[in-house]
Amino acid sequence: MDERAGAEMKKTKYITTADLRQHSTPSDLWISIQGKVYDVTPWLKDHPGGDLVLLSLAGQDATDAFVAYHPPAAWSMLDRFYVAHLSDYQVSEVSREYRRLVADFSKGGLFHRKGHSASASLLLMAVLLATIVYGVVYTESLPAHAACAVLMGIVWIQSGFLGHDSGHYNVMAQRWPGLNRAMQVLAGNCVTGISIGWWKRNHNVHHIACNSLDYDPDLQHIPLFAVSSKFFKSLTSVYYERRMVFDKFARFFVSYQHWSFYPVMCVARVNLFAQSIVLLLSKTHVPNRWQEVLGVAFFWVWYPLLVSCLPSWGERVAFVLISFSVTGIQHVQFCLNHFSTEVYVGPPKGNDWFEKQTMGTLNISCPPWMDWFHGGLQFQVEHHLFPRLPRCNLRLISPLVKELCKKYQLPYSSYSFLEANKRTIATLRTAALQARNLANPVPKNLVWEAVNTHG
Repeated sequence: MDERAGAEMKKTKYITTADLRQHSTPSDLWISIQGKVYDVTPWLKDHPGGDLVLLSLAGQDATDAFVAYHPPAAWSMLDRFYVAHLSDYQVSEVSREYRRLVADFSKGGLFHRKGHSASASLLLMAVLLATIVYGVVYTESLPAHAACAVLMGIVWIQSGFLGHDSGHYNVMAQRWPGLNRAMQVLAGNCVTGISIGWWKRNHNVHHIACNSLDYDPDLQHIPLFAVSSKFFKSLTSVYYERRMVFDKFARFFVSYQHWSFYPVMCVARVNLFAQSIVLLLSKTHVPNRWQEVLGVAFFWVWYPLLVSCLPSWGERVAFVLISFSVTGIQHVQFCLNHFSTEVYVGPPKGNDWFEKQTMGTLNISCPPWMDWFHGGLQFQVEHHLFPRLPRCNLRLISPLVKELCKKYQLPYSSYSFLEANKRTIATLRTAALQARNLANPVPKNLVWEAVNTHG
């Protein structure tokens, strides 16, 4: 037996981590998972999580990210891409314990125990939509129309949570495999007008490159916002494939971003609409493009038609602004989870997954009865570490994550909704004041005087 094993080892090809780094382009893309090296170049276009996820981790170990995102069934697909073993493969202690947690959760059935959140959300959305249509079409009361606009915003928030969940794991019954995809298109494209294909492409990169200023699209809001003065160097966005120029216009907007943050969040949906349409009209590969296009087109039929049923242009504009503003609460929460945490420049590293996810995320503390309001995103640390875990189990595993963070002296940030808002505004204010200093440089004579005074 030992002789056969030795013979197999001699046949096995070995490469080093330095060799692996040489294969990091779209035409030559290798990754390592648990010490085995795979050439995933032919899989790049068809990868369900999008090509940018693989490109972000190209030429390096991607084990923890693979474990986080893929069920056990996905491991069987790797063999066809195998090319070699890593001769210098190493695993940190925190990664070992993280992988052990994933295995324990899988054995305990936590990845399959979804509760009834999807069914409850669908029922709630259906009731609210029926109420909105009745209130807009069959009543002439201005307060009733305003209330319907508020309900519309709530529908979009709940639909956003449902779309988010269905993008990470199968929220529907396993015996109907196509039903989850239908849920994604319904919750995303049809009800909210946001392409689920765009969301998955964007959101998966955000998870992999959490809080990288040049890789994570969820922090790239120049010219309106900059969470760090590092943006002042005009970084290049890997996601958007363009330079984020910090010019005089960006400097002006950023200088007042702590004042403009909430007003912009009230109309943030406009950006999501635009991003969806741009992707669907682009040459970028979008799986099931026509489903996406028809779903978004359906939204742009029913929503304008509903608004047109209101009696005057004033009420129509008010309805749109109110519904957008209510949904702005959700956009604010997206920012609270990351804006005031640690950021970095450069590509993500697959071998420090646990460290980067905990340092770049922030939880919102709340009692269990408020979980519906946050849609599971209040446990952002847990969600980023275990994106396939249904939201109903995030509170359950929170003590285990907190304990692991404490053991390895990693941050486990958790604040109230109010305190998280204060931290976010403080972060924006700090960068705003730094931008103002750039716009008003200190005169040279004062610099010389300060140097002489203070030595």
